[in-house]
Amino acid sequence: MAAVTFKGNPVTLVGTEVKVGDKAPNFTVLANDLSPVTLDDSKGHVRLISVVPSIDTGVCDAQTRRFNEEAAKLDNVKVLTVSVDLPFAQKRWCAAAGIDNVQTVSDHRDLSFGEAYGAVMQELRLLARSVFVIDSNDTVTYVEYVSEGTDHPNYEAAIEAAKAAK
Repeated sequence: MAAVTFKGNPVTLVGTEVKVGDKAPNFTVLANDLSPVTLDDSKGHVRLISVVPSIDTGVCDAQTRRFNEEAAKLDNVKVLTVSVDLPFAQKRWCAAAGIDNVQTVSDHRDLSFGEAYGAVMQELRLLARSVFVIDSNDTVTYVEYVSEGTDHPNYEAAIEAAKAAK
């Protein structure tokens, strides 16, 4: 598994680590209206999945805003931000932040996404900061598990991967 720390402390990632070339695992998370969202819902599109520990923190806020800006420039790419924040908190945050190009979804109920993608920080019951790009054929084309949970991901590499995916 990827070696990850959070505020300098090692954390245990739970679930299956995803690698480039893998078939993307399906998952069920909740939209802001509590309806289920799965990977299959965006079949036929490239997906850029931005994973954050909590949308209400500085780096997570910046990460979601950056991918929201970039999403407007990407053709045939669906951008999801996944966290374990409650759907109501995500909806409130998006309204206050003017986020309209990224869909925020919650993995709070059963950690379906986190376990399928090896991103659950066991000690905190939060998701580890990570980014995944999945092509329209459900193949993983880019993976980044950010080694320190309070650091930013490599935005440029993720965006280029999304642009290159078909």
